[in-house]
Amino acid sequence: MAKLTHKSSRMVGLDPGTLIHIGEASAQEPVITMISFSETYYHAKPISKVEECFTSGKVGIVRWINLDGIHKLDLIEKVGSYFHLHPLTLEDVVNTEQRPKLDDYEDYIFVVLKMFHYDDLTYQLRSEQVSIIFRPDLVISFQERMSDVFNSVRERLRNGKGKLRKQGSDYLAYGLIDAVVDNYFVVLEKLGERIEVLQEELVANPNKRTLQEIHRLKREMIHLRRSIWPLREVLNLMLREGSPLIQEYTVIYLRDAYDHTVQVIDTIESFREMLSGMVDVYLSSMSNRMNEIVKVLTIISTIFMPLTFISSIYGMNFEVMPELKWTWGYPLSLALMGGIAISMVAWLNRKKWL
Repeated sequence: MAKLTHKSSRMVGLDPGTLIHIGEASAQEPVITMISFSETYYHAKPISKVEECFTSGKVGIVRWINLDGIHKLDLIEKVGSYFHLHPLTLEDVVNTEQRPKLDDYEDYIFVVLKMFHYDDLTYQLRSEQVSIIFRPDLVISFQERMSDVFNSVRERLRNGKGKLRKQGSDYLAYGLIDAVVDNYFVVLEKLGERIEVLQEELVANPNKRTLQEIHRLKREMIHLRRSIWPLREVLNLMLREGSPLIQEYTVIYLRDAYDHTVQVIDTIESFREMLSGMVDVYLSSMSNRMNEIVKVLTIISTIFMPLTFISSIYGMNFEVMPELKWTWGYPLSLALMGGIAISMVAWLNRKKWL
């Protein structure tokens, strides 16, 4: 479940740019891959030592360095030192509590955004931070853990399909952002299916677990909204401010990514309203169920009230009672009580109270 608040107390009092990893600890070693490409050239290789990335790129060749795992601070420092990245950039890379943002350092652009995954087995939403740095002929991406969201981009580069191999680093950065945004639709589709199941359960047989699941989904929607809403501002800045590092050709596609982000936000807002309405429906269902129980108990009490009255009269301890010596007194009293009960049931049914 997504946390509403996080603790960053370790950052208090430190100099800006101090590298402290804030996020989930991992025992796995970071994985580095590098892809070099142009319209007629493609080469991909895993990197065993980070120094292998520190080779001068050839003219016209775009390099994409992807690092999965940001908990090794010495490795991040080496990358930042070689590519002359600002200390504040490196601080934001290892601090996974950053909101989506864009920083323009003139010689490179730094983008932070959130990636989401939905576990179909546990119905849990997992998030991770993705940091993207791009400058002419170079893109560096940092991920908290290995994921398959960027596999479609790698496949397009490998097969030479689409426009990735024909354009520069800015278009590749757009492709990575677009892959993350497109994955939002996949996550929202699965969340929508889960909400539909809860709606059916809410109508058929609501219970305490249903309410807990609704509240859990509401928390996840809050987390989604808080993580995706700033991305619209990021894309809007890239469109409005402009930068010599972003070609006019790429701006058109960034506008499309902006439209998709707005669509994602609208869907999240719709889901939030649906979940809020489901809470009201649950409370109404529980209230109606309690009313039905009280109604049944009230009807039973009403039917037995005159019967109790009759039996209480014949339960009084008086010696002189005219009915005590009757041979048919007991059957007649039972018949009287039965007749009264049947009459009351018929009257309640006529009033449509049953």
